[in-house]
Amino acid sequence: MPAAPEADPRFNEFIILQAQNAGLFLGQIPNPHSGEKQINLRAAKSVIDSLEMLASKTNGNLTASEQKLLTTALDNLRPLFQTALASTDS
Repeated sequence: MPAAPEADPRFNEFIILQAQNAGLFLGQIPNPHSGEKQINLRAAKSVIDSLEMLASKTNGNLTASEQKLLTTALDNLRPLFQTALASTDS
């Protein structure tokens, strides 16, 4: 029986940082330099794609809390991306 994965606090910090970056690129967080909300769909998609790749590559190797954080981040970011994408199409 394989050993249970060990928690790594750096993983959680990385996921939170990437989710914040995606939020910035999706106009959810003001740019810290300008104070303005800006949308950069290409950058947001890159972050989301990276998190999806990470989820795929780490499947079965995360603690329950790490898996939940990653899943929650993606579950929150995907609809925000779709909404931002739809608003640029109008």
